Amino acid sequence: MSTDEIRLARAYLSRVAEPPAAALSRFVAEVGPVQAAESVRAGEVPVGVDSQTSARRALDLAEQDLEAAAKVGGRLLVPEDDEWPRWPFNALTIAAANGLRCGLEPLALWVRGEADLAKITERAVAVVGSRSATGYGEHVAGEFGFGLAEAGVTVVSGAAFGIDGAAHRGAITAGGLTIAVLACGIDVAYPSSHRALLERIPSQGLLVSEYPPSHTPARHRFLTRNRLIAALAEGTVVVEAGRRSGAKNTAASTAALGRVLMAVPGPITSVNSAGCHELLRSGIALPVTSVAEIVESTGRLGVDLVEATKNTDTGPPQGDAMRVFEALGLTSGHSPEEISVESGVELARVRALLPQLELASLAERVDSGWKRSQDRSWRGDT
Repeated sequence: MSTDEIRLARAYLSRVAEPPAAALSRFVAEVGPVQAAESVRAGEVPVGVDSQTSARRALDLAEQDLEAAAKVGGRLLVPEDDEWPRWPFNALTIAAANGLRCGLEPLALWVRGEADLAKITERAVAVVGSRSATGYGEHVAGEFGFGLAEAGVTVVSGAAFGIDGAAHRGAITAGGLTIAVLACGIDVAYPSSHRALLERIPSQGLLVSEYPPSHTPARHRFLTRNRLIAALAEGTVVVEAGRRSGAKNTAASTAALGRVLMAVPGPITSVNSAGCHELLRSGIALPVTSVAEIVESTGRLGVDLVEATKNTDTGPPQGDAMRVFEALGLTSGHSPEEISVESGVELARVRALLPQLELASLAERVDSGWKRSQDRSWRGDT
């Protein structure tokens, strides 16, 4: 099957189904994207797939969408490409397998810019927060964006007003890389007053969207794209957030995906910091007040992961990963809280490492919690 055929098929499917489309994704995995597209066009699909595609299956605009993307310097990225961020999206696959709402890898991604998505997400942190940010919040987000970019970390956010925009601008000012994950087409300037920012980002990173060109934003699309912001980064920093906000939705996805969740303390009188304080009080998020603390909280993830997954025929995982692994039960599962106490590794870090050990076939999730995998077990004398 040629790459062009696959790209056309996935371009068609990305328009006919509103993400996340679980039934369609399973169908594509079963029969392949080209056969899936042909079946959808003909209406010869399982009931679940039909319910997700019947309203739009006549919209066969794949070639037009690819041309529209190309006109603004964009392209369609598909899972068959080397540039596909396989490791970040493994967390979505695991979440979907465990029935979590934030799960499900995208069928394809429309991207605008020349950067390699897989490469620039090797070290990435998301910075998110309130659209109606305070001066304090925008200052902190801008400083974090600048400092992370200076440290060689890609800054991921959603290009919205307030915290998002400040984080992107900070990264750009530092000459670093930034990714804006959109809830609309990559050719749509939203918000319109961020047109200049959205035009600048592709020269220092990427605009990324599940939605084909010309798609306009909608409230449910912002909630859907938040899982991608969480998945593409090693951790998420919530700078400001109300008690009910999109930033808290991203925070929930971050925690569910096993990524490091961080929050910035604010004035106790500020409603814009109330959501951050809730995250901190519940123990879900780590408090951070500087770029150094963010790097400390997320920077070793990659190191631990490499040590946990490479050369697994000759040695055990190292560092925090080893401590978490050794705290796992051999036959019965333990909760992340129990593992944190046993290993001495802080809870947020434990929650980040467990899915990574699962991917390395070193841990598995059971009804009672987490235990060592039956497929592979390291012993202290080997």
